[in-house]
Amino acid sequence: MTNLTHISGSLLRWTIRVYSNPTLLFCKNNVSHSHNFVRSVRCFTTESRQRSDGRRYASSSRRTVRIGCASGFWGDTATSVPQLVYGGKLDFLVFDYLSEITMSLLTAAKAKAPSMGYAPDFVLALSPFIKDISKRGIRVVSNAGGVNPLACGAALQEVVQKAGLDLKVAVVTGDDLMPQKDTLTELRMAESEEKKPLPKTVHSMNAYLGALPIKRCLDLGADIVVTGRCVDSAVVLGPLMHSFSWDGNNYDMLAAGSLAGHLIECGAQVTGGIFTDWHTVPDWDNMGFPVVECSADGSFTLSKPPKTGGLVSFGTVAEQLVYEIGDPRRYLLPDVTCDFSDVTISEIPDVDGGAVKVGGARGSSPSGDYKVCATYSDGFRAMAVCPVGGPRAVEKARRTADSIIKRTQRIFKQLGLEDYTEVNIQVLGAEDTYGPHAVNTSPREAVIWMAVHHKQKKALEFFSREIAPAGTGMAPGLTGIVGGRPRISPVLKPFFFLHPKENLKVHIHLNGELVETHHGAAEDPSSLAEGHAPSFRSAESSPSPTDLPSGTHTFRLEELAYTRSGDKGDSANIGVIARHPLYFPYLKAMLTAKVVEKYFQHLIRKDQTDLPSVIRYELPGIHGLNFILRNSLGGGGVASLRSDPQGKAYGQMLLDCKLKGLPDLKALKKDGT
Repeated sequence: MTNLTHISGSLLRWTIRVYSNPTLLFCKNNVSHSHNFVRSVRCFTTESRQRSDGRRYASSSRRTVRIGCASGFWGDTATSVPQLVYGGKLDFLVFDYLSEITMSLLTAAKAKAPSMGYAPDFVLALSPFIKDISKRGIRVVSNAGGVNPLACGAALQEVVQKAGLDLKVAVVTGDDLMPQKDTLTELRMAESEEKKPLPKTVHSMNAYLGALPIKRCLDLGADIVVTGRCVDSAVVLGPLMHSFSWDGNNYDMLAAGSLAGHLIECGAQVTGGIFTDWHTVPDWDNMGFPVVECSADGSFTLSKPPKTGGLVSFGTVAEQLVYEIGDPRRYLLPDVTCDFSDVTISEIPDVDGGAVKVGGARGSSPSGDYKVCATYSDGFRAMAVCPVGGPRAVEKARRTADSIIKRTQRIFKQLGLEDYTEVNIQVLGAEDTYGPHAVNTSPREAVIWMAVHHKQKKALEFFSREIAPAGTGMAPGLTGIVGGRPRISPVLKPFFFLHPKENLKVHIHLNGELVETHHGAAEDPSSLAEGHAPSFRSAESSPSPTDLPSGTHTFRLEELAYTRSGDKGDSANIGVIARHPLYFPYLKAMLTAKVVEKYFQHLIRKDQTDLPSVIRYELPGIHGLNFILRNSLGGGGVASLRSDPQGKAYGQMLLDCKLKGLPDLKALKKDGT
């Protein structure tokens, strides 16, 4: 593969500034040009990347590379690390910790303590096993750096030193755009590419970097790579680019590697976690974590360590494929624009716990921009959760919540304070989230969910103090306040915009020393993808069969399909995968964007644009559909006051949607006609 300074197309052209410390690890056999260095460089051939301590690393001469993912979010189980280290036969161990919500939390943590702002779970998870990780030659990649990757790197160096090891810890920085705050005025929005000013109360700004800096760190001999914000799949694509010397313009390979990363980045979600048929998944207490075994041609298999719980099947993997994606034909990443619409997933027989073979991803050039997630301060929030028991529990819960709001509003008026910016009251157990589809609305146990937003913290202090008095002055059966008196927290809302790659510098640090700075250069616009703005045209243009047999049968969607849902900002996505290929034409014909919009209309907030509220895309490779529900999460993330701010239950709710006027599809499946 050409080195980063000669990568063409829309990938970064890198200008390298090399410092005198430390000695850098390069291989002339892998580059098509020479560099002038302050000091001489060592050369490792592609035949063997072997350290002096005996650890042998994956190289382009290897036929396959095995990568296991031990974390899908900040707070994932620590049991995954020993499982993968001792049972995964790994070349690389990767961790994904970051989401928009996590970045908001880490930003707040760093504001309180400048040495924080990264995921300490990563350091704690590695520490007990660092010697065995080193002994087995496993290299580690993680985005645990959050908003303070250098502090995370320093903490890891301390762990390495205490273990008496000689490991190189690389850190990638440059995703933080706060130093450029004063120069960022009119910004192009990520969703529409219209221009808006940067919010005045901006708290953080982080670009989603790609896999190239990670690859570069591994080229330099790093044993552990820590990044700040990068796209989740980059922690897998980077090692694959390094191992197989994939060319930066070989977009099909980059798409295949990104697909492998996308599937395992959420850990156990691809090995049976949150699966529609959850009741078929064994041994949750010993849940297996995913391992991909990748070949240089981009093909790969996905499995889990033997003798672990969970399940790898067509259904579990297909659900994860549609998780939190938009248009599957244009899945936009910094390194490549992916087309996942024709991806196929085939089960491999006679494998303990299951395994699948995945292929069919295609790629094209990426855009010339990075997507950036900024957070800005927007007042304060507080939340009270209170169980209520006894007859007419739901009625008591609603009256209690309404009374608390009225009482505090009267206090605000007396003190000259503004009213709440927003109030959300739900009664959990009464199926409020289901709206008109609620069935069981009169349980004898219910839970008050009461969340409020206000511009002033002072106002919410009154709200917080007025919850407990309900226990003696309102409804009988109020059993307590979950977590005690409600805490007041600042609201950090997301703000997504685009930033030209040519205006961003990426820095690589090795064992605490800055060794390279990479500058993006302007590219020929004709070689770039159109941009980040998503297509808001439903892909219902592929004709559904007009001669489908009809009948008198009614099916719940769960009988015909798997579903999985997730979020991106204030939009939810729901993936729907046919349980059998014969069902897919009927799903296409019956489950339209209009049908889904009507089903969730009580949760969707109409905006002032002419854009549709629900968009449908198709994935014929897995007989699937993907729905995007715009403005459906009450602001999304920490900005939402709802009990499901990330749309995690939306796919489950859709399972109850009834499709009528169908033939006996179960008989069709049985007959194979």
